[in-house]
Amino acid sequence: MRLPLALGFSLAFAPFVAAEPPVIKDENLAKRVAQVDEHVGPQVQELVDLYKDLHQHPELSLKEERSAALMAKALKAAGFEVTEGVGGTGVVGVLKNGDGPTVLVRTDMDALPIVEQTGLPYCSKVMTRDRTGREVGVMHACGHDVHMTCFVGVARVLTAMKDRWSGTLVMIAQPAEEIGAGARMMLADGLYKRFPKPNYCLALHSDALLEAGHIHYTEGLAMANVDTVEVLVKGKGGHGASPHQTIDPIVIAAKLVLDLQTIVGREMNPIEPGVVTVGSIHGGTKANIIPNDVKLQITVRSTKDSSRKLILEAIERKAKAAAASANAPEPEVTVVNDEFTPKLENDPALTRKLVDLFKQVLGEDKLHPRPTIMGGEDFSRYGLNGDIPVCMYYLGSVTPDRVAESKREGGKPLPGAHTDGYYPLPEPTIKTGVKTMSLAVLSLMGK
Repeated sequence: MRLPLALGFSLAFAPFVAAEPPVIKDENLAKRVAQVDEHVGPQVQELVDLYKDLHQHPELSLKEERSAALMAKALKAAGFEVTEGVGGTGVVGVLKNGDGPTVLVRTDMDALPIVEQTGLPYCSKVMTRDRTGREVGVMHACGHDVHMTCFVGVARVLTAMKDRWSGTLVMIAQPAEEIGAGARMMLADGLYKRFPKPNYCLALHSDALLEAGHIHYTEGLAMANVDTVEVLVKGKGGHGASPHQTIDPIVIAAKLVLDLQTIVGREMNPIEPGVVTVGSIHGGTKANIIPNDVKLQITVRSTKDSSRKLILEAIERKAKAAAASANAPEPEVTVVNDEFTPKLENDPALTRKLVDLFKQVLGEDKLHPRPTIMGGEDFSRYGLNGDIPVCMYYLGSVTPDRVAESKREGGKPLPGAHTDGYYPLPEPTIKTGVKTMSLAVLSLMGK
């Protein structure tokens, strides 16, 4: 249901009262934080305006031309050496500032095929056609507009504070995170050969269920392996009034959907997480026509390579068994390799270093451990299977009153990421993102 405009406006701009910052005992850190604050403050309104512009002009995966141009322009203005068109629409900015480590900071740029229903004054009204030719709405329902805005703010802060750090800063704006392809494409296009290879990789991500000004973090395994599997169930079409003269692929597909649910429940170790979700099923054109085939699209989530292998093999086995039980042709089972996303494992030592820093800067009550979730994130690829320490942390984005309401018995739940009702509270979310990421980089490269 679409929120009325007045309601959306009221919720979006509910008063946000920031808590008093903690007293920082480390004198050098206190000076560094004060300097960062001095550079963040004057640009907040401009960043909020940039955020709203990005929110109103979302672009689907592999089509991020406008967003990429804005990121490239911002990096050039900040003094970076900028290369565009890396891995499609990817942007790479390099700022060399003497001897020291190389730190990579990533933002993603793509939006989702969702019709926005927030009722915000600056909501997206973009409609376009996806890769299959379907007309779809487009919405930043995963916070990539926040990520890009923080990215620009961080570039400006760190350029202004060049006297406080040494080393090489590599800032990349990545396409196609939502389809698990962008990181792979940028790496394949020579990200670590054409540009300085990092010693550390950092990223932040909006958290749709956490209060603005707070941070979620995960040491070690943070997100799951993600696979996409497509199954084409084959049959023999005919008249709906004469099913005995057909092989009905819809019935086979229906059986298969139920059979797939037994993989996690009956074939996997109960203490190992796994997900098998049929997110799309298409077949037939009319009530009285039995089609020749039905197509299923399945998302698979796992946290171990052995679990991943088990699930993928079981899907193919069960698809073939369902077809054989109806004397149908063998189905086509395809693992879409170019959409595979490996699990994200945050480097424990790097994560602890940043968490300790953020606790001093924001207060211990603002940092919260987050358990492993079954979502996916191709930021994991930049770690090269553990060769480079990586850390992604999660940026609270919701007003305190909405969080409190969602926790009240019978309260209204918060719309999660990838839903048509998610929206962040811009100013405090962006300020926290720019401040924490700037300080994270300085903690690794600071003089």
